[in-house]
Amino acid sequence: MISHPPYTYRKPLDAIVEAKRGEEEKMEKSKVLVVGGTGYIGRRIVKASLAQGHPTFVIQRPEIGLDIDKLQILLSFKAEGATLVEASFADHKSLVEAVKKVDVVICTMSGVHFRSHNLLMQLKLVEAIKEAGNIKRFLPSEFGMDPARMGDALEPGRVTFDEKMVVRKAIEEANIPHTYVSSNCFAAYFVPNCSQLGTLTPPKEKVYLYGDGNVKAVFMDEDDVAAYTIKTVDDPRTLNKTVYIRPLENILSQGQIIEMWEKLTGKELDKSIISAEDFLASMKG
Repeated sequence: MISHPPYTYRKPLDAIVEAKRGEEEKMEKSKVLVVGGTGYIGRRIVKASLAQGHPTFVIQRPEIGLDIDKLQILLSFKAEGATLVEASFADHKSLVEAVKKVDVVICTMSGVHFRSHNLLMQLKLVEAIKEAGNIKRFLPSEFGMDPARMGDALEPGRVTFDEKMVVRKAIEEANIPHTYVSSNCFAAYFVPNCSQLGTLTPPKEKVYLYGDGNVKAVFMDEDDVAAYTIKTVDDPRTLNKTVYIRPLENILSQGQIIEMWEKLTGKELDKSIISAEDFLASMKG
């Protein structure tokens, strides 16, 4: 008779992965409050928070007035399981009470110069978080280019970066735990239009090429930005850090984007080159 040596039973890899997933699911998810949840990126972050199982709260500001579109968005969040919290930047006490309900605050207020510009209103939110004293993480309204690297930015866009740095300074001086999310360029603003300024629709006949068209940037799908943002809130590695979202496949030049569009349409566009000097001259008016 042949005897076999004793052996130790090992779980298959799939079983180990499943057990790990089960442990993660059992971990209590942070309660997330989204400020600016009806906005362009805000509504995506609310949906991502709900999808990832976080108890999700959304500020409902009385200033909404007769804006039926925003009200319907808020009610849709409520139907999906979010909790609406009435609070106003004009009422400090209401902000403090809203903050005390959660563990994490994410602000998504608009900061682009050509739309509503409310970045410095976040200073009131910083004061509320400081007074409440319970927040484990604050993610201010960033999500674009890292303002700490945009010291040479030109007007009119420069004000956005300057104000984000003012908010960062207030957060850090108040010793508020934080995460800054940098996702560079929202794809919907720069990809379908082949990075043409002043329009969001694709070019049909002619396209403007900036410089040689070979400078690369990071273009991120907005739903992906929201998903990655929510992933950071319970990750200890991202505490008091800047998170850069930049998958290698998303790093493209304008020339590459134009080439993709031409391949898709089967039509070559007439290209007009705009030099750096001409572009800067146009910025000066």
